[in-house]
Amino acid sequence: MSERIGWRYTVLVPAVLAVLSMIGPFSIDTPFPAFPEMGRDLDVDTGALQLIVTVYLGSFALMSVFHGPLSDAVGRRPVMLGGIAVYVLASLGCVVAASLPLLLVCRALQGLSAGGATIVSRTVIRDLFDGPQAQKLMSRVAIIFGLAPAVGPILGGALLQLGPWQLIFGFQAAMGVLLILSVLFLLPETHPRERRVPLRVGAVLGGLVEVGRVGAFHRLAWATALIFGAQFLYIGGAAIFVVDVLGEGELDFWKLFVPMIGSMMLGSWLCGRAAGRISARRLVSWGCTTSFAGGVVGVLVAALGAGDELPWAVLGVSLIALGNGITYPTLQLMLLDRFPTRRGAVVSLATFVALVLNAVTAVAVVPVIGGSALGFAVAALVGVGAGQLCWSWHVAVEDRDCAVSRDVGEREPVELL
Repeated sequence: MSERIGWRYTVLVPAVLAVLSMIGPFSIDTPFPAFPEMGRDLDVDTGALQLIVTVYLGSFALMSVFHGPLSDAVGRRPVMLGGIAVYVLASLGCVVAASLPLLLVCRALQGLSAGGATIVSRTVIRDLFDGPQAQKLMSRVAIIFGLAPAVGPILGGALLQLGPWQLIFGFQAAMGVLLILSVLFLLPETHPRERRVPLRVGAVLGGLVEVGRVGAFHRLAWATALIFGAQFLYIGGAAIFVVDVLGEGELDFWKLFVPMIGSMMLGSWLCGRAAGRISARRLVSWGCTTSFAGGVVGVLVAALGAGDELPWAVLGVSLIALGNGITYPTLQLMLLDRFPTRRGAVVSLATFVALVLNAVTAVAVVPVIGGSALGFAVAALVGVGAGQLCWSWHVAVEDRDCAVSRDVGEREPVELL
């Protein structure tokens, strides 16, 4: 199909998909700079405000299981449009929320709906393209997607200079309206009726079960989730790391996010450049090794007493992000290629794994390790080390299966004609 597709699909569509994929991470950290003002207005402390992140992530994870399978049944566009419409209403609810409980309800609705854009958009590239071209375009999407965690807190801080914290959620609502228009006028339906699965509860859940029963899915999904989870420690705990550990202010989140996300974007660019030149397996191995090296560097820097001093404080996580940028687009394609008829289901389940891990990290890990740079660094090293083990396990299983298949083939009798 890719030979018949023109510049609209190689330029406009990836740009729209990248912005759609940004809505999830963008919604996580844009409010970070407003935490002090929100705490005063709502009369709550920093620990309670952390629920703004946790509730959003938990809700996103809960609904993420269903967005992809629904898109396999009814098409990509309806799920994206419906999700963004609810997201706009939820964002407006955050604007008028006068108490923390009401704000958390609206944040939960944001999380439940944002996956319609973030998750389903990842399947569209693979619907349209395959091989090196798919890898190149997935890398382009990842580059723009990577901007969200960096732009979010910077934009949030800038909006605070123009008005109260409610302006941040008003901006999110306006962004949702623009995304609806982009999907309506620029994005085609890439999952035709003949490829769809029946819209029945059994068929939708059956797709998830089909994906979840395959060992390769778990090895690849957990490798992705654990390595990115090491980077997410710093994203989800940015309000603590930047303000409490580094001693910076509400306009200084860029000092963490710019080098970290810039490194991830560089890694995604390198991934795109390597398409068709370096094998997917070798590329992922290089990326995993880079992230692990970043984890080690982070621990060494913190142990030597420079973990709360810039720029050394962000050196380790920037290397982790560089490795993530190299591996993430390729691992996503590996997962999608395992289940060509269940692409929505595989993205949903992989996202669910990652989000549950991130939600647990935000609730249970960040409050424990957030008091020191060394705590952040050690937790990140554990994450990248576990992800590296999952990838090594996957490579070993594939090599074993190939060896067994080759051995069986050699022993098969030759049929005489």
